[in-house]
Amino acid sequence: MLALGLLAGCMHYTPAPVAIEVHAVQRMQAGLDHTRIDATVRRIAPDAPTASGLDSLALFAALLDLDPKVIQARAAIATAEAEARASRHAVGPTFTLSSEYAHDPATSSPWLLGGAVDVPLDIGGQRGARLGRADLAVAIARYDYAEVLWADRMALRRALTDGAIAHAQIALGIETATLRDRQIAALERQAAAGELAGAALSPYRALRAQEARALDDARARAAAARATIVATLGLPLTALADDAIIWPDISAAAPDPSAAITPDMRAKAVAGRADVLRALAGYDQTDADVRLEIARQYPAISLGPGYTWERGLVKLPLAVNLALPNFDLNRSAIRAALAKRDEAGAAIESALAGAQGEIDAALVERRAAAQALDRLQNGELPQVEASARQAEARLARGQIARAEWVDAQLAVHTTRLALLDALARVQAADAALENSMRRPLAGPETMIRPERLEAR
Repeated sequence: MLALGLLAGCMHYTPAPVAIEVHAVQRMQAGLDHTRIDATVRRIAPDAPTASGLDSLALFAALLDLDPKVIQARAAIATAEAEARASRHAVGPTFTLSSEYAHDPATSSPWLLGGAVDVPLDIGGQRGARLGRADLAVAIARYDYAEVLWADRMALRRALTDGAIAHAQIALGIETATLRDRQIAALERQAAAGELAGAALSPYRALRAQEARALDDARARAAAARATIVATLGLPLTALADDAIIWPDISAAAPDPSAAITPDMRAKAVAGRADVLRALAGYDQTDADVRLEIARQYPAISLGPGYTWERGLVKLPLAVNLALPNFDLNRSAIRAALAKRDEAGAAIESALAGAQGEIDAALVERRAAAQALDRLQNGELPQVEASARQAEARLARGQIARAEWVDAQLAVHTTRLALLDALARVQAADAALENSMRRPLAGPETMIRPERLEAR
């Protein structure tokens, strides 16, 4: 009856097949739920102003709810938590039934019937090490989740910057093409009037073709940026219109974020990085393994109470079972565990050094990018703009031909395109600095409250 009752309380297997075709169709038909995105924004950043479209904060909120990698990492946390709960339960006892028949006329019954239970004692260092390792697995899953979330956030951040730069390059490229066409038209009129050899137009037409290719490349980069955003969110390309995205303003470089980074902030950023904390949790796991192997030096104890009916006599035996260690008293396993712990300690130092090196490299690149941008903004661009104004005045007085005036205007456009490249370099340096610090340094995402980003 007891066995039947235990069997009745058992869980049963429920099949959960995956129809890959159905999932593929659902994925292709997925879209953005703006109401849900707004609710998530209000939850994680209640003080943020309401945006008219999808800015970096709204896209991050969509990332939390839609990104398949983030959802998978969140599921890994649930798995680790379930395994940690399961580790709290000790190994079940072993129940043994025995019988014996002996044809002995001197006994009142030829039968011997008995049962025994073997109950392992889940106590001491082995239990503590097992539970500690399971709890650390939950922490590692949470750190992995933070790294996945941050990596995809950085993918969105870089795509937004690339898209903004590409859209600015498209606008300048269209203006450049218009000016180049005017120049070629003016030169063609001079050639038709016999004032210029026809072969002299070839370099200008080659420049026009080169500028057309640059414009096509900029359009391709803008499309690729939008494709990266929707792919990161796990959506089809048709789910997000280009005009729904609020591209960041890159008309001027943001204030240098490195100026506000103090040594204390750097130390906290390095110590708080998820990859560093994961390395630390990995070290703690190897330390738990050392404690486990040391505990295995000693016999594992289990109790075996029983009941025996032996030919009319009732006996109540009690056995104490000892599972002995191997012949070297587990020393080889202990040495291996110690070596793994030393390796994990070196991994912590490597993670710390890597994090510190990333911050230093990002700061150096940010300063170099800012200097290059300053040289263009305050040196080259004012000079070519002054030359363009002079050409405008000379054209009005009839002192130069229109083709020469176009050359002066195109020089301004060329410098502005170089300025966009410099701005892109500054943005990339800012992104590298954010990545090394593992925190947003500018924009609406700075209003996120970290305590509200707990994995759900």
